[in-house]
Amino acid sequence: MSIRWPRVLTSTYLSQIIKTQKNPLKALYIFNEVKSRYPNYCHNGPVYATMISILGTSGRLTEMRAVIEQMKEDSCECKDSVFVSVIKTYVNAGLVDEAISMYKRIPQFNCVNWTESFNTLLQIMVKLNRLEMAHLLFVESSCGWEVKSRTRALNLLMYALCQKSRSDLALQVFQEMDYQNCYPNRDSYAILMKGLCQDRRLHEATHLLYSMFWRISQRGNGEDIVIYRTILDALCDAGKFEEAVELLGKILRKGLKAPKRCYNPLDLGQFTNGKDIESTKCMIHEALIKCSIPSSASYSAMAVDLYSDGKIDEADKVIIEMQVRGFKPTHSIFEAKVAALCKVSKVDEAIKIIEEDMVRVNCLPTTRVYNTLLRNLCNVGNSMTILESLNKMSSKVGCTGDRDTYGILLEMLCGERKYLEASQLLEKMSIKSHWPCSNSYNSLIEGLCSLGRQYEAVLWLEDMISQGKLPKISVWNSLVSLFCNPEMIKVSSETFSRLRSL
Repeated sequence: MSIRWPRVLTSTYLSQIIKTQKNPLKALYIFNEVKSRYPNYCHNGPVYATMISILGTSGRLTEMRAVIEQMKEDSCECKDSVFVSVIKTYVNAGLVDEAISMYKRIPQFNCVNWTESFNTLLQIMVKLNRLEMAHLLFVESSCGWEVKSRTRALNLLMYALCQKSRSDLALQVFQEMDYQNCYPNRDSYAILMKGLCQDRRLHEATHLLYSMFWRISQRGNGEDIVIYRTILDALCDAGKFEEAVELLGKILRKGLKAPKRCYNPLDLGQFTNGKDIESTKCMIHEALIKCSIPSSASYSAMAVDLYSDGKIDEADKVIIEMQVRGFKPTHSIFEAKVAALCKVSKVDEAIKIIEEDMVRVNCLPTTRVYNTLLRNLCNVGNSMTILESLNKMSSKVGCTGDRDTYGILLEMLCGERKYLEASQLLEKMSIKSHWPCSNSYNSLIEGLCSLGRQYEAVLWLEDMISQGKLPKISVWNSLVSLFCNPEMIKVSSETFSRLRSL
């Protein structure tokens, strides 16, 4: 496709040009050619960010490194998001040490705030269980002026310690937040409360709750209800029903700021029996919901938390109460319910939630809820059902998938050996410029060869090569086996002539 070059080139126009290129190497050629066409033009941060993102997404790491070095030499102002993208690209490619090296080199660039890069790398270190590296990273970077806030970083460290059943150390980190000039937020309390309760440190958890009353719960925020549920459930599990009942009263008065008419007539004595722990917890959850000041935030937080714990029936009751009070279920609730149903292999019910329940309350399905569905069903084998649902919702309410949605579906179809359906899906992806990764192309082409579908196999091979992606040797072997017979000699000669010209 020929490019119409303007008389005066702007960075926005150049970004649009390179984004429309199918082949990342062609985009890179245009990116480098510009300086010879427009001697007075200089790339800025957004153009570099676009080019780096294109190369990183396509797996062209060598070329990406060269562009990063060029950006450093140009000393143009660049945003933190560029380095976040590069760090994630290296980690996804298994190059964790290179991601760490990239972060340490940020001071060499014209970037004045790298808080997000710091938090991203710290989160990756915690996820990969490289806690010593995470601690070293925090010590080296947290006190610099380039990192604007340390609260999220400290939350990540507390989360890592709680995962190791060291909530005692996490509590020390929490207590040090004041000395770090950090103010604990709701996530800080939620992480630490869960860790203390899991380690059965209920005395410390109770004192943490009292601290929460006067620090972040002074206005009775409904989202705090999840933290209250954590400690009340832990007390019930430990058989301390009287303490749970007493604490529930304090939560209603001081935490949720419930009206007096709600908790005064409440017969808290009904909870003290304790013969059935789960029933007792359900009644306490019901009291938390019904006696707090009604708000969409409190209902959503409680429902999502219950769904994440697999308590589907109880969460459904919260939604009913929510609707009775005049509040509409949110997207986050439906996403949590879909994920919960998928975990217990109730795929048809999950799809029904998307196709019927969400539409009924005017909460239109999004790509995010479909991605939630797909990510929880990678090994179940229901790709065709999901594809049919996606097509139905696309024509009905205009809900279309994004690149991730189609990419996951394509991998699922290939994994289930449904190569013809995968080929049809790839046609739709091509129209939307959602190009798959090399592995998906390789799987599809080999699968089509195994079915004797040489036309489609060659079509996607040409498409793959036109994007600068190289097929595996096994793909070439499959094609050779397919074409090397007397009936296909003429066709194979024409095919390889076309491929040679690419």
